[in-house]
Amino acid sequence: MAEPSPRQRAAELAAEIERHRYRYYVLGDPELSDAAFDALLAELEALEAAHPELAHPGSPTQRVGAPPDPSFTPVAHRVAMLSLDNAFEPAELVAWAERVERGLEGATPRYTCELKVDGVAIGLSYVGGWLERAVTRGDGVTGEDITANARTIAAVPEVLALADPPALLEVRGEVYYPVAAFEAMNAEREQAGLARFANPRNAASGALRQKDPRVTAERPLSMVCHGMGAVEGLEVASHAAFLDLLAEAGLPVAEETSTVEGVAEVQDFVEHWRAHRHDPPYEIDGVVVKVDDHAHQRRLGSTSRAPRWAIAFKYPPEERETLLLDIEVNVGRTGKVTPFARLEPVLVAGSTISTATLHNEDQAALKDVRPGDTVVVRKAGDVIPEVVGYVEAKRPPEVETAGPWRMPTACPFCGSEVVRLEGEAASYCANIDCPNRLLESLAHVASRGALDIEGLGYETAKLLLDEGLVSDVVGLFHLDRDALLALEGFGERRVDNLLAAIEEAKAQPLERLLVALGIRHVGGTVARLLARHFGTLEALRAADAEEIAAVDGVGPIIAQAVRAFFDTPRNAELVDGLVAAGVRTDTDAVERSDLLEGWTVVLTGGLEGFTRDEAKQAVLDRGGKVTSSVSRRTSVVVVGADPGSKADRAGELGVPTVDEEGFAALLASGALPGEATDASEAAS
Repeated sequence: MAEPSPRQRAAELAAEIERHRYRYYVLGDPELSDAAFDALLAELEALEAAHPELAHPGSPTQRVGAPPDPSFTPVAHRVAMLSLDNAFEPAELVAWAERVERGLEGATPRYTCELKVDGVAIGLSYVGGWLERAVTRGDGVTGEDITANARTIAAVPEVLALADPPALLEVRGEVYYPVAAFEAMNAEREQAGLARFANPRNAASGALRQKDPRVTAERPLSMVCHGMGAVEGLEVASHAAFLDLLAEAGLPVAEETSTVEGVAEVQDFVEHWRAHRHDPPYEIDGVVVKVDDHAHQRRLGSTSRAPRWAIAFKYPPEERETLLLDIEVNVGRTGKVTPFARLEPVLVAGSTISTATLHNEDQAALKDVRPGDTVVVRKAGDVIPEVVGYVEAKRPPEVETAGPWRMPTACPFCGSEVVRLEGEAASYCANIDCPNRLLESLAHVASRGALDIEGLGYETAKLLLDEGLVSDVVGLFHLDRDALLALEGFGERRVDNLLAAIEEAKAQPLERLLVALGIRHVGGTVARLLARHFGTLEALRAADAEEIAAVDGVGPIIAQAVRAFFDTPRNAELVDGLVAAGVRTDTDAVERSDLLEGWTVVLTGGLEGFTRDEAKQAVLDRGGKVTSSVSRRTSVVVVGADPGSKADRAGELGVPTVDEEGFAALLASGALPGEATDASEAAS
């Protein structure tokens, strides 16, 4: 088949781009990753640059968004909601800054740098300080009226907190789904056998476009404001001053925003947040750089689709397409059988991915991915890479004919039956002594959140099993020193360190032991609740399901899982063996107090004496609150080893910081180091 002419290819690209824009902006159900869409748009832009006769005002390269959904009332924007030009390499950012300086006849502007929140663009109109209307971007000229839905978002104030509000204030921003809430929602949907949302942006779009505002109100949406539309009765000299005004008015603005001098400092901001892109509570896909001075912005002006005074620097995509080679299953420590994808290796967000989770049988069926498919793979933060779905247009005929993938009926590691419990989305290997379950259990027992046995990693656990030195978890506490010395690579120092670490593990408190046991639904937080309530392992084992369910924060599902664990003879035998080996069966967990009532604590870096869950729970036990980002309302930042940007942010805002020793003192006294001394001296 002959290659299409430039005109034919431009027409094909334009049609494809418009179709994908409609799915992204209107349906909230994109088929392509952001990177794949950007590639289509870049190809069309390159074609039009090489063949100027192909460029026209109706081209997708000259417009933004998509036509409004006719099921919502259309609203014309007072000032068009433009898009942004993109930069993907530092050289492109420098070239943009040079164009800006030429446009300003050599003046060196200040730049305001903002995180590019991956959300849904909307505009809020305040008349006389009262919220009049909320509108989506639409096609940039006309959007959709979503006022009733926006009013359900807690971050959107009904009235501005200004003594003398302007006659009209239009604010542009992004509605987003907080990452933590998104992951929790997907976990709930998975348990219910529903399809997981592909990403927080899709979830936010779907929630915001509900016909019934009561449905929107059930979703924990939030918003961050970053731009100005039409204004009357208001004069501000710069973008930074405008953001300060928004914060004063009670509108949410991003704490990470910074105004800098020159393009070198812009690049520093870009690189800093490239390394810390998962620190904020929302997903970001880059940085937006704006000329700060409004007079400079007016001199630079705009094209038909984007301002010349702003640019979006986009980070490498976190979604990529690759080939699904096969679907296999793994058996975890609880016996849960989890399907995962074997992938043709692909670089996603800076790391090469060759496997990705498919969660469970229902999720695999809903996504209907099959070996031989081209699939979209996603990786965000520390979340395990997952397969989002397949690319329908790229499915080979033989893959379609082969039919859907099915969960195996026999465990691939021991041959036992794979069963699915009533009311559950997951399947399980029924053999408690399945070798892969045991391997996962040993690695889990040694993990930092459990008994924290240094030197006992996955490979060592596998070696101990393969050599027959252990046959269950209890065997770890009866390892023979001479047998260990006989292993290749195990010298006296390594063996003695391992045995010392195992001995130290016996002293871990009850809550760590409960985590180590691998009881379904019992993580660090639940284990601490149980330990604090019952005090000893014996008391917990003697409690019935009703007593366990009565513990605040536990409930009947967890209670049934705990009771079922201890009622299983093989589990009871293992627990008895651990007790006989000398593991600790009581706790240091404290009763809840109000020692840190009103405190907001941020944790950053690693702590020697606490896991992250334990540090968080210690604050919660004392009535405090733990948040993920630093603001002027933060009471203290606890700085451990290798801290992230939060420590720097605390310094910028003048928020107190403490090291691990200071954190321990705070937990004991309810005061920062020095403050407790000052208070005692004042009292005397």
